Amino acid sequence: MSDDDARLVRAAQSGDTLAMNALLDRLTPYVGRICAPIALSDGDDATQEALIAIFRALRGLREPAALFAWARRIAVHEAIRVARRGSRSDPAELSELPAPGDPQLAADIRDVLTRLSPEHRAVLTLRDVEGLDEHAAAEVLAIPAGTVKSRLHRARDSFRKAWTS
Repeated sequence: MSDDDARLVRAAQSGDTLAMNALLDRLTPYVGRICAPIALSDGDDATQEALIAIFRALRGLREPAALFAWARRIAVHEAIRVARRGSRSDPAELSELPAPGDPQLAADIRDVLTRLSPEHRAVLTLRDVEGLDEHAAAEVLAIPAGTVKSRLHRARDSFRKAWTS
């Protein structure tokens, strides 16, 4: 995070609406990239909920340099919450997957992800999309690192089995 970003956060915390709008412009794509693979079809709702939560809590952010890590934590929790309340709160049976080699790869990946729980999608997103290690992912998810490791193993195993079936 640059010094300009830190000044922008401080200005937004003081109630500067232009700074808040600029911060929103910077955070929206980042938060959306985190929420989409976790909340799937409810990704836009999760992104909106996360941004609302971020701006409601912004005054409490003590270290402006930690903005993106702090926003990531909020985005993950909101995406899981929205995914749980969504129409597909129970993972589908993995045997209901499309055949491998379907020409629409993105659709196949999305379909496989819908069969995973929101918690498994969250850990996959944090580790394989965001590139966090187990300890950082555990901190974001507020669970022990060993739980992250076991969830990640189960999520990757389920994804792999679903993809190859």
